[in-house]
Amino acid sequence: MAGATTPSRPGSARLWRTATFRFALLYALVFALSAVLLLALTYRIGIEVIDRETEAAINGEIDSLNEHYQRQGLTRLADIIAERSGPQGDRLNVYLLADAAFNPLVGNLAAWPKAEMRNDWLEFQVDDAVAGGFEVRDVRARQFRLRGGYRLLVGRETVERARFARITQRTLIWSGGAILALGLIVGLLFSRGLLRRVDDIARASADIVAGDLSRRMPLSGSGDEFDHLGEQLNAMLQHIEALMTSMRVVTDSLAHDLRSPLTRLRSRLEQLQTEAVDPAGRRESLTAAIADVDSVLRTFNALLRIAEAEAQSGRAPLAPVALDQVVTQIVDLYQPLAEERGLQLTTELAANSEVAGHADLLAQAIANLVDNAIKYTPTDGRILVALRRNSNVVELSVSDTGPGVPADQRDHVLKRFVRLDPSRHAEGSGLGLSLVAAVARLHGATLTLADNRPGLRVVLAFPAAGAIVPSSTAPAPKGHSAHQS
Repeated sequence: MAGATTPSRPGSARLWRTATFRFALLYALVFALSAVLLLALTYRIGIEVIDRETEAAINGEIDSLNEHYQRQGLTRLADIIAERSGPQGDRLNVYLLADAAFNPLVGNLAAWPKAEMRNDWLEFQVDDAVAGGFEVRDVRARQFRLRGGYRLLVGRETVERARFARITQRTLIWSGGAILALGLIVGLLFSRGLLRRVDDIARASADIVAGDLSRRMPLSGSGDEFDHLGEQLNAMLQHIEALMTSMRVVTDSLAHDLRSPLTRLRSRLEQLQTEAVDPAGRRESLTAAIADVDSVLRTFNALLRIAEAEAQSGRAPLAPVALDQVVTQIVDLYQPLAEERGLQLTTELAANSEVAGHADLLAQAIANLVDNAIKYTPTDGRILVALRRNSNVVELSVSDTGPGVPADQRDHVLKRFVRLDPSRHAEGSGLGLSLVAAVARLHGATLTLADNRPGLRVVLAFPAAGAIVPSSTAPAPKGHSAHQS
């Protein structure tokens, strides 16, 4: 079919453009950003902890030196600083004793550092000679003022802080890269799987567009969203296929059933036009022509009523209908015809038989069932129309003592224009039970066909008023009356 294309297998270029890959990549970026924020928070907290420990160590060292200064004086303090800043001292500690002009007196710093001081605290860098060059060290220190303008600077290298920063940086780089790489891989995998599912659906759709209405959406059996969508689409396709099949059957049957009366009508009209016919013959031909027209009109009217019943499903509001009154009216209408054919037509009507529905369509359905029973029940036969109330169900049954319908034909007689071979000679279009089935679906009723031993028993089980089942969920009919009128 022109315009129908078959989707290709997932390619790398298509994978990069899929929404799944973009979503996966977006989630990977979000996770990477979350990892960065988490590491930044961890870094900040860790630096604060290290700084507090460094400050505590510096303050402890200052308190110790101040105690010696207070007890033993400046000379002893200088000796202690010289000892602690020498080769035997803690290499991480920094000491400098200077005069009021910031000239160094003793310590392991060559000069007073040029750094901005905040509340006697300052941070600076020192260069140490190492093999092949210099090593730059970060120092955090505190100034302590002595009598006579002397200043004591005690600090400590922030080795732990630098090491923690390096570890955090490496962790950030590796974790961020790993998250992005994992997101990329997962995105590609998910995109490939999703694209494969989408392509399967697209191929099935292309086959359907090309005319293969038997094609169905593939299901993986996982019960995921695609399976749920596929099940809904398959149900829709099943319904469409049934409608198309029914339309073809209706078209073929309509052409077959209307050909004969229309051909006879044309022949009679041509005869009246070309031949000299006496008044009695003219009247007879006109009467036959009118009968043929009536037959055609009955067929079209039946189709219109079926279309009306199917079109009202889920649209027109349902109103309370007393089925016993409807049955009484229909039976009174058909009683003379039954007596004329030597049939016994009786009723058994239970009280409280109200259902929600459309009175005119329900009357038409009941009339079709009674008409079928009268038409195909032999002389001296019996027909019973009964109404019973069971819990939340109102059951309408029409039983006759006619020839019945074989069990393997009970579903078949439901279709439009279907009449069993023994009844092909009888008047009718084969649409009566199609209308009954449409009315049953509209009212959420269950339609069943049973053996009346002898004859047939057709049962319509309606939800009682107040216990209505939506027509969209109505159970499928389980068989229908013996013959289509």
